[in-house]
Order: sequence, then C-alpha cells, then structure tokens
Amino acid sequence: MEDCIIVGAGPAGLTAAIYLARFHLSIRLFDSGNSRAALIPCTHNHAGFPEGISGKELLARMAKQAERYGAERELARVTRLERLDEGFRVEAEGREFASRTVLMATGVINNRPPGMGDALHAEALAAGLLRYCPICDAYEVTDQRVAVIGSGEHGTREAVFLRGYTADLTLVSPDAEHELDAQCEAELDKAGIARIDGPCGGYAVEDGRLAFDTAEGRLAFDSVYPALGSRVRAELAAEIGAMLGEDGCLVVDSHQRSNIPGLFAAGDVVKGLDQISHAMGEGGVAATTIRNYLAELKPLRR
Repeated sequence: MEDCIIVGAGPAGLTAAIYLARFHLSIRLFDSGNSRAALIPCTHNHAGFPEGISGKELLARMAKQAERYGAERELARVTRLERLDEGFRVEAEGREFASRTVLMATGVINNRPPGMGDALHAEALAAGLLRYCPICDAYEVTDQRVAVIGSGEHGTREAVFLRGYTADLTLVSPDAEHELDAQCEAELDKAGIARIDGPCGGYAVEDGRLAFDTAEGRLAFDSVYPALGSRVRAELAAEIGAMLGEDGCLVVDSHQRSNIPGLFAAGDVVKGLDQISHAMGEGGVAATTIRNYLAELKPLRR
C-alpha cells in the first residue's frame, strides 16, 4: 500500500510529489499527459525564469525532480477511485493500486471555441494567437488588436480586465446574439469595448492573425481570448462522496483537506486563482498536511 497516490501531474501534483518523496514516503503519481499547464507556450509570470519557460519544459523539470527523490510516475489515466476500510483503491487502465491517502490534482479543462479543430487550436496557441489566461499573459497583448469570444457576465468581466492592456478590444458573441443585461452593457460602454454578434466560425490563421466569421463579416485579430468557461475534473472524487461547490470545484479547508478523511485536493480542481504559483503553493500545503495525517495514523520513523 502506498502512502499517497497523486492523481494529476500538473504544477500542484508535481510539487506535492516532490515534497512527499522528500518526506521519505512512498508516492505514486498518475500522469495522463494532459495538464493544462502543458498548453502554455511560454510563461513569464513564473518567478525565477526572467526569459520565460514553456509549460512543457516546466512540467518536465518538475517531474524529473520528483522522480529523483523516489516518486513513482505512472503514465496512465485514473478511471476509478474507491474508498476502503483503511485507505483507497485507485484503478488506472485496468490496473489497481492501494494507498493510505489520495491527493486529487486533476485540474480543469478550458472550453474551446466551437468548431475549432485540434490542429488549428494547437497552432494558434503556439503562436500566441489564442490565449486562455489574461492574468498569465495579457501583458503580451499590450496595445494589440484583441477579441474576447464570450458574452454575459463572464465575457464582460474578461473584456473589462483586458481593457487595462489594450484599447483595441472587441467582445464577440459565440452564438447568434449577445446575452448582456443593462449592467454589462453599461460597463462595456464605459470601457469603450466594441460588441459584435456571432455566431463565430471558419477559424483560420491568415497573415499572422487569427481570423473568423462574425455577424459583421470576417474579422482578424492579433490575439483571441475564449471566455467560455471550463469543466472541473472532479468526477472521481465526487463519486465517492467528496463535497463540491456550486462552481463544481472540490471543497477543501485551509490545509487542502476534503470532507473525506485521507482525501486531499490542490490546484485548479479547487476554487482559486488558476495560476501555476498558486497551485504549487497548494501542493506544498497539501503534502505537508498529508505527511502529518499519516504520522497520526502511525509514527513515521527511519
């Protein structure tokens, strides 16, 4: 039986793996290969990398560090989680593993622009033509021609945030018409943000810009932010009774403990800032709490 199984190998899960392995605990980390951090072409917010670092490179370095201290990394997707009398059973691609504790670090999945194919999505991300996190990278679109695909309160909030970086900003509805109440319209008008109805479609990279069709014809932008929400990957924990918030995120206390003894969560699957640094901090807190929890079950001795 492992001391801890970590489900998810993004910044939160990998940070926890490093800590737990250095606590001389037996760790098994499940990496399905689809961390959202891997989609980042280059992050400039992460302290210690003044020239920036790609998400894939950062994850590779963290995985190497965790494995150096003894964490076992499984390149597999966990498909089932089960509570035992003492601990948990985890199933991954037909294999079963037991552990005294489990850390959920499964993150979220961004909703993509409807109708955009995988190849174009990857190309646009790599070129900085498509971006998902204004907090992370809005600095890079300073004074550029930018579109936000979205509507309602969520689209309005994102557009108003981006107005702090550029004046050439357009909110485009993903559907036929915008769904904006009077308050949203007033905020957009006050900020000088243009509004265009959809539906959006026919995405393509044209002359170094991301172009697509709208109700006012075909438009092209230096960068586009989809403000279409995301899906929280909390299903496995929810199936065994873990509490979810109204937003679908796992509910934890200040020490990353869920309502189920021995089940912890960290990173974007927990309501927070959705930032690498924040996820890493939660991973460190969760790992320390897990170590202390295990010590209460049985003294940890060399």
